[in-house]
Amino acid sequence: MKEFPEKLSRKLQKRKENVSLRILKAQNEFVDFSSNDYLGLGKSKDIFDLTHRFLIRKNIRANGATGSRLLSGNHELYQDVEKYLIDFHQSEAGLIFNSGYDANIGFFSAVPQRGDIIFYDEFIHASIRDGIQLSNAKAYKFKHNDLNELEKLMRRYSEFDSATHQAIYLVTESVFSMDGDSPDLVKMSKLASKYSVFFIVDEAHAVGVFGNHGCGKIQELHLETSVFARIITFGKALGCHGAIILGSKELQQYLVNFARSFIYTTALSPHSLATIKTAYEQLVISSENKKSHQQKLVENIEFFSNELQKNKLQELFIKSHSAIHCCVISGNKKVKHIAKKLQEKGFDIKAVLSPTIPIGQERLRFCLHSYNTKKEMSDVLHLLSIFVK
Repeated sequence: MKEFPEKLSRKLQKRKENVSLRILKAQNEFVDFSSNDYLGLGKSKDIFDLTHRFLIRKNIRANGATGSRLLSGNHELYQDVEKYLIDFHQSEAGLIFNSGYDANIGFFSAVPQRGDIIFYDEFIHASIRDGIQLSNAKAYKFKHNDLNELEKLMRRYSEFDSATHQAIYLVTESVFSMDGDSPDLVKMSKLASKYSVFFIVDEAHAVGVFGNHGCGKIQELHLETSVFARIITFGKALGCHGAIILGSKELQQYLVNFARSFIYTTALSPHSLATIKTAYEQLVISSENKKSHQQKLVENIEFFSNELQKNKLQELFIKSHSAIHCCVISGNKKVKHIAKKLQEKGFDIKAVLSPTIPIGQERLRFCLHSYNTKKEMSDVLHLLSIFVK
């Protein structure tokens, strides 16, 4: 057997030299400022127990789906959960995928066609970029949240060619995963309408955090009828796994027929689907209480922002009203060093390194949760103010 390929060895060596080599680490018991479990639902014993009872009540004792949804895997819970999510998110139709990555890969590799155009924010998620690369459409990025540059692109490329039936797509995130900020979705939707562009929004980091019952930013802003598709993922605030693409019945039918990441994969297990529905139901029940998970998170976001000013750190942080707050500390070596010092003090803070983000924009990423205490937030920011000096 030959040794490991030389080209691959050189790529690994370069990562080591740039202090950017990724490694898998075991989970720790530190104070959580790194997970996407914003509402604590991922570790909820209530949801675990309720899901089990739901499956017993439905007399479902299957461990797996046994095949793709187009073969043997389209068990009864799919229709039940999809209908629930369609009603909850006020959409005409929807299709569940195995993950947010599968949803974005499936959508962008299948929907935009040769001759079509995609406009995307330069900070868009890697899964969307990968999907765009698999499509035959031409893609143009615009500066992060820069609507002036976006409109210039729209004016330049939006002349409709009736001979080719060209379609133009615009994709953004309602909350950006590496910055925690949001675009002006209302103005974006107006631009999309003005230039006859199909508007697509990834709501991964907004659902559970924004809107009534955590419905997300699109519904909070009453833009449901202004978007062509919404990608909702369950692995963040919902604390489970999977995703749904919301849109028209025609879009749902098209994805069933042409989205390869949907067609050629084993379906989710009944247990996964039951967990999704239970998590949504608990989200609704909780939000009806004065001290809901969502309300506690909102209060923690406000407290964290005030503590930034108290510790004179606001200039280092990207402005955010979401659960994601990023402290920009240039250089892989420096940001890793500060992250390690915070971890040594018992705080699970992760450094985000280049090439995941542009060189010079390396950062510490603080994810806030409903269960973080005020003391935990005060202590970690006080330590950070000392370490950055």
